[in-house]
Amino acid sequence: MAKTIISEGKTTTEAIEKGLKAINLPRELVEIKVLEENKKSFFDILAPKIVKVEIKEKEAKKPEEFEIETTVEELETAKSNVEEFLKEFLSKLPEKAQYTIEIKEKCIYISLNGKNIGNLIGYRGEALYALENILKTIANKNSENRVILRLDIEDYKQKRVKTLEELANKKAKIVEKTGKLITLEPMQAYERKVIHSILQNNPNVETRSIGQEPKRRIVISKK
Repeated sequence: MAKTIISEGKTTTEAIEKGLKAINLPRELVEIKVLEENKKSFFDILAPKIVKVEIKEKEAKKPEEFEIETTVEELETAKSNVEEFLKEFLSKLPEKAQYTIEIKEKCIYISLNGKNIGNLIGYRGEALYALENILKTIANKNSENRVILRLDIEDYKQKRVKTLEELANKKAKIVEKTGKLITLEPMQAYERKVIHSILQNNPNVETRSIGQEPKRRIVISKK
């Protein structure tokens, strides 16, 4: 459920700044509405001016739900198309890279390995996820049903899970101690899923995702 607070200040700016601090969300993730603005007149010049604003967390749009009914033929065709692209793409790289591609549980898994291919991962996996999106587009080009594809490079995602686990537990302890919610930086859907999974069994905190892609992020709050 979206969080809403009422904030007061001597000016609209002050009321908003106080409210954003209290709700612990960036401005782009909230809706702001001025509720009351008492302006001074000649007769109440000594009375303090009060501005009230309502700050409400924006509701995230939910993606359409659908069942995954990808056929074996669609998966094989998608795999063939993706593999054809990968061969040509990797042949143009100055560094030699090897790949494995397989179908497991109606999902295409691709793993890239090789020396000096860290540039294909990029800062916090940005290049990796960009390449993964390209491969997903190719995989779904001629498919009526959605083809799921997962890409990893030099086991980056596996290593990232450990980092996210440490981050999640560290932030959860802060929330438990202070009672204040913490908003994490924007993350990829895969990384948000990891955070949710890590903290779902924590009896003292709960998590939810807010905002829109690519700035969607996780909020950790006390139960």
